[in-house]
Amino acid sequence: MGEDVRLRAVVALAQSMAAAQTPWESWRAAAVGACSALTGSFAALSVWERGQGRLKVLVNAGDRAADEEEFPDGETYPVHRFPEITEFLHEQWAGGGAPRAWVETADGPASGEHGYSHQRVDALRRRGRGCCVVAPIVLHGRAWGELYVARAAGEPVFDRDDADFATVLASVVAAGIAQQERLEEVRRLAFTDPLTGLANRRAVDVRLDEAIERHRRDGAVVSLVVCDLNGLKRVNDTLGHATGDRLLERFGSVLSLCGAMLPGALAARLGGDEFCLLTVGPTADEVVKVADELCERAGELKLGEGVACGVASTGDPIGPVRSARRLFRLADAAQYRAKAARARAAVVAGRDDTVLPLADAPAPARQDRRRFRDARP
Repeated sequence: MGEDVRLRAVVALAQSMAAAQTPWESWRAAAVGACSALTGSFAALSVWERGQGRLKVLVNAGDRAADEEEFPDGETYPVHRFPEITEFLHEQWAGGGAPRAWVETADGPASGEHGYSHQRVDALRRRGRGCCVVAPIVLHGRAWGELYVARAAGEPVFDRDDADFATVLASVVAAGIAQQERLEEVRRLAFTDPLTGLANRRAVDVRLDEAIERHRRDGAVVSLVVCDLNGLKRVNDTLGHATGDRLLERFGSVLSLCGAMLPGALAARLGGDEFCLLTVGPTADEVVKVADELCERAGELKLGEGVACGVASTGDPIGPVRSARRLFRLADAAQYRAKAARARAAVVAGRDDTVLPLADAPAPARQDRRRFRDARP
């Protein structure tokens, strides 16, 4: 393969990884790009999980065998079965060497190659492959995992030039993974409340839109619990904002704990003293039970004055819910009612006769702090 062709392959690999929107897309782009660049028939990307002492396959690409899934849930291999990982990645580096790919064949170790493994040779034979090249992936100065590319039996065996090229490809893959990690961190920060570590309003808006769409499509029950933490202003005014922040953090922990009682619930801080729980699937009764538990636990906090909770669920008689805005408005009205009545339990739209008329009333004046989520349903 000419230098120009290999350069274009490197550029294509880097571009495809840069265009990936998710880690899965990035992993697949790495495997597919490396397989194409090395004219292989199969490629895999694996991560070294040090804590578990195992090599975990993230993606398999190309001509997969019957027992190979594209994104396997549990394809792992104990590291002790692949001693070349620790020997090559630790001992050779300790001696001042650099990570370098190696070749293995179905006939046994390539002459003079470091890293021969009976496990890999057996796998090549079992899956009808003739040879493979294994390239360590180094991220932030540490061994992260490996890039594996194989050719079918009868195809030309990888040579030293191919192994050196695989080393280059592995470094490109490492750069792509690092970029994806940075993007994931940016996304995480964009959808996370920095004080409590809960989801933020942006995350709720995205998830709720998806939930309402699912409700319209297949009737899934969508429930929203909106909470207003009582007494935060008094704590801030008398004990200081640092103490107020501790109250917010403690209630955030209580909300997270209660949310864990509902499979897949999203616990979020909407801003200021407002929080919410969003669920898709659990029944309205299950959600109300957890909301009542939340009220009880919040009332036991040493700081603050409990919480006002409002619940709106498509599993209750609240009429058609065609938009996220409508469900938010109903839950907000229920929470407003709970606060006005100083209720110690959740107020539920459709079960309290005052909530629906309140939600359907004209929006309060602009100066009212508690404007419902929008005037229109």
